[in-house]
Amino acid sequence: MPGTFTISLDFELLWGIFDKVGANYRPEYFSNTRKIVPEMLDIFCENEIAVTWATVGMLFAENEEEWKHYAPDNLPSYRDKKLSAYQWAKDHGIRPEVHFAPELIQRILDTPYQELGSHSYAHYYTLVRGQSPDQFRCDLTATQRIAQEKFGVKLRSLVFPRNHINELYLPICLEEGYEFVRGNPKNWFWQETQHESLSKKWFRSADCFIPTGEKSTFRKEDILRFPNEPVIIPASRILRPYASGVPLINQARLNRILGEMDWAAKNGEFYHLWWHPHNFGNSPENSMKELKLIIETFHQLKDSYGFQSKSMQGVGETILAKA
Repeated sequence: MPGTFTISLDFELLWGIFDKVGANYRPEYFSNTRKIVPEMLDIFCENEIAVTWATVGMLFAENEEEWKHYAPDNLPSYRDKKLSAYQWAKDHGIRPEVHFAPELIQRILDTPYQELGSHSYAHYYTLVRGQSPDQFRCDLTATQRIAQEKFGVKLRSLVFPRNHINELYLPICLEEGYEFVRGNPKNWFWQETQHESLSKKWFRSADCFIPTGEKSTFRKEDILRFPNEPVIIPASRILRPYASGVPLINQARLNRILGEMDWAAKNGEFYHLWWHPHNFGNSPENSMKELKLIIETFHQLKDSYGFQSKSMQGVGETILAKA
């Protein structure tokens, strides 16, 4: 079996970091992101690269009225209110340039090889205190509703925000139509991401440059499938943002990814790369150069070893077909 290269993107704009930055963000960071998404799509299309765009459902809305129309009645009751996207909007107001992107959603759907997936409706945190399974279900229902009524598409792949994977909620995902879910790498420093520590952060950062845990590629047998649950497709590596002024660090980080891709291609394994489109917001040109190099490497491995590109849905369907 040839190796498989998968890309999934957590597309969120400000909904992904509102609880970290509040209203203190640089507008050009997200204006750069909005410009870079069509460029990414063009490159993926030209190179026949399959990508899953796990998108926050609120981005599907055209305006605040539509955003409220599709929001569920049963909102997440986090104990820490600052984690709620609804509370943030109440406190700071809605800003269309960072909260809505229906034209980009349509662009994704119109681009060959792209899969539109979900990142929940409200960047929902399934492992924090106060929220409930029913509230999570309502969030997923809202996402499917806006996707189907506005864009005529049923979403099949899901990425949990902040990689907070609540295993008790997996049956709910499948019941709401999500057949494929991105899992975390096997290493201990990627487990229980709701409980962060300096050691976890240090090892995750170090692992981007040198091996500090288990190998990041995985075999078909590592893709988990249990009755009444979605297919869990592990992540391999996050493409961290380009760091200006430190070329050696950037090269080491990129070499780590290219080396892992090479291993996956030669050994017939899977390699699942992910990032946030807004990670390109600070250094768009340099970030795009790195992406082009990754794609060039993919083509070299495709020619030499039959390396193939598949979205999360593509990988999941392959697993289901061979079950």
